[in-house]
Amino acid sequence: MGHNHHHDHGSEGNLKVAFFLNAAFTVVEIFGGLWTNSIAILADALHDAGDTASLGLAWYFERMSRRGRTSRHTYGYRRFRLLGGLITGLVLLAGLVTVLWQAVDRLRSPETVNAPGMIGLAVLGIVVNGAAVLRVKRGSSLTEQVVSWHLLEDTLGWVAVLIGAGVMAIWDLPIIDPLLSIGISLFILWNVGRNLWRVMAVFLQTTPDSFDPDRFETDLRERAKVEDVHHLHVWSLDGEKHVLTFHVVMAGDATRGEIVALKTWVRDHLDDEDFPHVTVDVELAGECCVSADGVMHPSPEHGA
Repeated sequence: MGHNHHHDHGSEGNLKVAFFLNAAFTVVEIFGGLWTNSIAILADALHDAGDTASLGLAWYFERMSRRGRTSRHTYGYRRFRLLGGLITGLVLLAGLVTVLWQAVDRLRSPETVNAPGMIGLAVLGIVVNGAAVLRVKRGSSLTEQVVSWHLLEDTLGWVAVLIGAGVMAIWDLPIIDPLLSIGISLFILWNVGRNLWRVMAVFLQTTPDSFDPDRFETDLRERAKVEDVHHLHVWSLDGEKHVLTFHVVMAGDATRGEIVALKTWVRDHLDDEDFPHVTVDVELAGECCVSADGVMHPSPEHGA
């Protein structure tokens, strides 16, 4: 429990740092865009303003996820942290589409900008966003992974600005900047899409990738006095903490000690960190099982 508590605080701290760094640099971008007469930088400032709002929400939901269980949220609020990752990912996708649109438009009509000023802003952008990426990369939650790609997109965007501004300071080739922006945006788009799919998979209660229900059921059936396993369900609360429930039918002559031994094996077979919620419904052969529809279904008889 102490490890979980420390990890949750670490996630919240990472998102907090990312939020304040992003908010501060957005202000710098606005003034820098006006100074360099760069529409691209002003557009990125608007994009970062939206990003800052989504990071703030991610931070808020991460903080909320540490609340304990209530009568309405019996598993606690851990699932709320996924909302932060989902919102951040959707805002980032919208921002990437905007950047791609502007980059294509710039290909048609390149504009002259203050290249030396852009170089200075690009270096600052790389340092600020790079520091935020390194901080958030330490985390393992789905929200932090989505946010890290979000910040990496900003960092690589400034790398593109730096390269483009450096080239334009020597040669009159304004087309380089939009070409770099398009390449980086497509790369980030692919990776953000993959992370968003993982978030949606958790929302849809798919089986965690780290758990093989078929293998677990096979191992369970090989235990002494186990005759059948059914109603096995496994899903994830937030991509890190999972829930497992199942019914196990044991021989009618199974002793209390054998039932306790089976439950102990199940607990030892699972990682306590990954599966904080495990429910084992033990039935004896011939005993009726109540299904979700309320109908009593007899469990297999011994030897059947």
